[in-house]
Order: sequence, then C-alpha cells, then structure tokens
Amino acid sequence: MSLKLMIEKSFFSSAFLDAPACQRRVNTKHLGRAQLMLAPVCWILLQLTLATAAWSKQLPARYFRLLEAGIAQVGKQMDTQPAANLETLAARPGWKRFPQSILAAAVLYAKQHPANAHYGDPKMLSLAIRIGDLLATECEKGHSETCFEEEWDAHMWLEAYRLLAPELGEERRGRWRRSIEAEVAPLVSDAMKRQDFPWYNTPYIGTSPNHFASWAALMLLSGRVFGNKDWENLGARILHRFAAEEQAPDGYWGEHSRSGPTTGYNHITFTQVAFYWEYSKDPAALEALRRATDFHEHFTYPDGTPVETINDRNRYWRVDSWGHFGFSHFPDGRRYAEFLTGFFHGDDLTMDDLGRLAQDALYYHEGPTEPIPQDQPHYSYQMSVPAGIRKTGPWVVCLSGLISTQAVNSRFYLDRQGNLSVFHNKLGLIVTGAGSKRQPDLATFFEKLQGQTFHMPISSRLQMSDNSGDRLSLAYNTFFTDLYVPRPSEDHLQLRFVMTGRGEPPPEAQLNLQLCLKAGETLETAAGRRIVLGTERVELGPEELGGWIHHHGWRLKTDPMARLTWPAYPHNPYADAPETALEHAVGVVSVPLKLGAKSGKYIRPNAQEISFTLTPD
Repeated sequence: MSLKLMIEKSFFSSAFLDAPACQRRVNTKHLGRAQLMLAPVCWILLQLTLATAAWSKQLPARYFRLLEAGIAQVGKQMDTQPAANLETLAARPGWKRFPQSILAAAVLYAKQHPANAHYGDPKMLSLAIRIGDLLATECEKGHSETCFEEEWDAHMWLEAYRLLAPELGEERRGRWRRSIEAEVAPLVSDAMKRQDFPWYNTPYIGTSPNHFASWAALMLLSGRVFGNKDWENLGARILHRFAAEEQAPDGYWGEHSRSGPTTGYNHITFTQVAFYWEYSKDPAALEALRRATDFHEHFTYPDGTPVETINDRNRYWRVDSWGHFGFSHFPDGRRYAEFLTGFFHGDDLTMDDLGRLAQDALYYHEGPTEPIPQDQPHYSYQMSVPAGIRKTGPWVVCLSGLISTQAVNSRFYLDRQGNLSVFHNKLGLIVTGAGSKRQPDLATFFEKLQGQTFHMPISSRLQMSDNSGDRLSLAYNTFFTDLYVPRPSEDHLQLRFVMTGRGEPPPEAQLNLQLCLKAGETLETAAGRRIVLGTERVELGPEELGGWIHHHGWRLKTDPMARLTWPAYPHNPYADAPETALEHAVGVVSVPLKLGAKSGKYIRPNAQEISFTLTPD
C-alpha cells in the first residue's frame, strides 16, 4: 500500500504544487487551510520545502515601481498644463479621481524601504504639495463637489497630509486641514443617524455599505490626525461593527442583503476594515480579514477579475487595486496581492488605482507566501449559501442558486437571475451568469403565467462532489431544473439541464445562456452561416444554427431547438438604462421549455433534457 502524507499547503511554493508528479485535486474549505495528498515520489521535494517558506520577490517592490511610473505621468501633465484646474486634469481618460494621485507622491517621498528609490526625494514632495494646493484652491472656491465626488478622494488627501505634515509649514497645514475637515463634517452627521440601525445594508442605511464603511474610515483617520476624539470613536465603533457583526460567515459584506455578495464593492468595504485594523489592532477585524481573504481568493478568475455570477450590483469589474494590504496579513493573501498586482502596468494606471496602490505600499505587511487557488490545477469551494466554484484544468465554472428580493426602486441592484458562468484560461469568459434588471429575457430561466413573467428561482440547492460532479437545482412556479456539470476534460465541458414539470404547464417558459460574443469577430454555425458580429441585429433559428456555433476559439454544441440572438444590451446600473457599447453586449442562446402534462401527472420527472457541450479549438 502506498504511503501518503497529509501536508498543509502553506509549506509549498506554486512551482512545487504545479509539478506533474505532485498534482492532486486541492479542495479548499472555508476557514480551513487546504490540504494536499502527496505521493512518495514527492518526498525529497518535501524535505527541501519544509525548511523554508517562499517570500514574495515582487511586493512591495512592484508597488513602488508602479507608483514611480504613474506619478511621472501626473508630473508631466501638470508641467505641460501648469495653469490647469482640477476639472481639466480630471477630464483625461482614467483621471476622473485625480485627487487620489497625491498619495502616490507622498508615499514615494515618505515611505522608507530599500525598494523605494524616491524616499526623501524633494521632487516627490514638491509634486505632492502642488497637488494638495490645487485641491485646497478648488475647495476654497466652493468647487468641493468637483474635488471629491466620493469620500475616497478626501481620504487619500488626508493620508498624504498625515505623511507630509512636518514638511508643510503651519500655514499650509491649516489650509489643507480646513478643506479636509469641511468634507468630513457632513459625513459625521449622517453617520451618527445611522450607527445604530438594524443592519448596515442599503434597505436600512439608504446608502451602500461600502460607502458607509468608507465614511467611518475617513472619520477615524480625521479624528486621529486632527485630535477629534468624537470623530475617531464614531468611526471606530462603526468599523468594529462591520468586522464583528455585519460580515456574513462566508467573508462578504452583502450590500442589498446578507443573502449574497456584491463581489466588486466587497473589496472597498474590506479595505476600510483593513484600515481599521491598522489603527485599532482589533482582533475582530483580523478575523474578518481572514474570512474575506478566503472569499476573494476563491471567487477571482485566472485573469484577476472578480466572479460576476454572484455579484448583485455589477456585471463586470476590473482587476482590483483596493485593500491589498489587508490580504498581506496572511501568507496566501500576500500571494493573492502579488497575483493581482501582476495585472497592473505603470503606463496605463487610472488615478484611483494609483492612489490605492500607494495605500497598499504604505501599509503592506511583508512575509512568506503560499499558493492560492489560481496557482492550483484543480480546486473547488462552496459557500454556506448556495453558490460555489470549481476549477478543473483550464475550466472554471461558477454555480449560483443565490436568492434575493428585488430592489425595485433602486437602479443599482441587479436581479439575481443568472446562475452559471464558464471561464476558460485561454479563451476568457464564455458563458456569463451576470444579473440584470427589467430584462427577464437574459435570465437563465423565465416562465410566464397569470399575466406575469417570473425570472428568478424561488428555491435552490447546490451539491458539489469531486467524484460525481456538481448539481445545481433551481425551482420555479411550474417546474424545477437540475443542472448537472460532470467533471470536464481538457477539451470538453458539458452542461446538462433536466426539467421536472409541476402542476399546470406555463404558456411559455425558456432557458437562456448569455454568451460573451466578441464584436468584430466571426460567428460560424453548423448550417454554414458566417457572420461578422457588429451592431446589426442577428436572429438565428434552429435551422440556421444546425446544432452548433463556433466563435473566438470555442465551439458550443446546442440543443436542436436552440435559437441565437445578438446583440443584447444588459442593464447599466450607473446609467439606469441598457448598455450602449458593443463591448458589453452579449449573445443569447435560448431553448423553449416543453413541460406539457403526461397522463395528467402533477409531478413529471425528466419532462425535458437540454444539453450544451463546449470544446476549445
């Protein structure tokens, strides 16, 4: 019988785990450190690895290089337009949050580290002062709304003030302080009204939790820097509650409710709790950061973007620069921060990324690293709510049975109507499970009965198994479906929907998959159609599809009754209207449901089966 040894994954580097002789499925569990079964062939490598842990060779050094490149662009622009006001500077693409750039110059000047070549550089001090004086001038003119669209800009300025205060002189310190305090004071009044509300979710506090947490962090820092204990204590009380009470067990802070995450904005709330720990050392904050690190590590695609299927506010989100320093308390978190930072480049940083990377450099905790899910050939993760994710070779599949109420009078919250996504390492996102609003035709399922359209499940269950595959069950008013996802191979992934009818069939019901089609590329069908996708409406019926479509390096085998439409423009919550850009459009492959009665049976198992098979070229 072969000898096996259970070893904590924290001992192993990414290269070691990727060694072919050592590859085994890594099944990571919430709040548990993943374990790896090692065969004897790995024993020698094990002995070499146990003695030392891998240290990040990239961070925080890469932060300083990014800051150097990004702030050089700022300095060049301000030299080119010495009389430019804030509105002019912020009009440049990606520079909307220009005020946040001040922290990059301040950190480069004030943060002593061997990797920071600009420590004590008078040019960085001069540039930071120029930016701060510009902000003060705008605020004194009564243009504070253009200065600080959000509290995040004021926080970056305050961080810079704290770092540079000894160099500013009394007059400038007073000038900057007056402007910053004028931004904080209204937030204090608003926060005091809300601090004891039942939950820090939008239906109660009337704003987003990420904003409320950001108010609290700004109040805490303002109170600490300016000696206002009332502000400091109020911010600390709110942030302690975010850490100790508001976070769901799965590591997220629900924005609309605790029933599911808001993946992108969770980074922002996470950042404020991480900031709170830096100033309080509250154990509850560190525990919350550990849970949130597990959540974010697992629900991030290999391209660094957050998984959209479980997000109730955004269909897409860029690689995030927020709060890396909060991840850096933990070995795997440092590797995760390293992974995310690898997607940033100094020549195209936005101003908010520049500011947040500066904050990451300022508070980063150095130490050993350990592998993250993105480093593994296989992993699976299931939350206590019905959502989970599995990586198998090049494939990543997210299944969501999350159920939440609709926010009918808020444009910002999407209906949780998408239930699965499929990502491929080389081809990117192929099937998206993103939600939408007022668009049931984009829901995974809809049914029409009694003059209404229902497009969200009323009950769900997720079962995940390394051996038998994963099963997501979704119940609606007139049927339920079991989505079976067997373990895929390198070149083959199957989605199999099995319908069970219940009661009187609806006059109309439909299954839809949202496909991430690429404008400007060709879509080919088995029936011989070749179409270059653009703004022109495309509607292809079963005869025109012929059983499969080919696009962007993948082929999707479809049900004989499938239809395809393009382009569908999903809801944009910031515009409160459908998207207008083709880059955000999707194609929809749809199949009508046939749930007709069989011999008058109320429950009709296996009433219909619909299968899709994805293969890469």
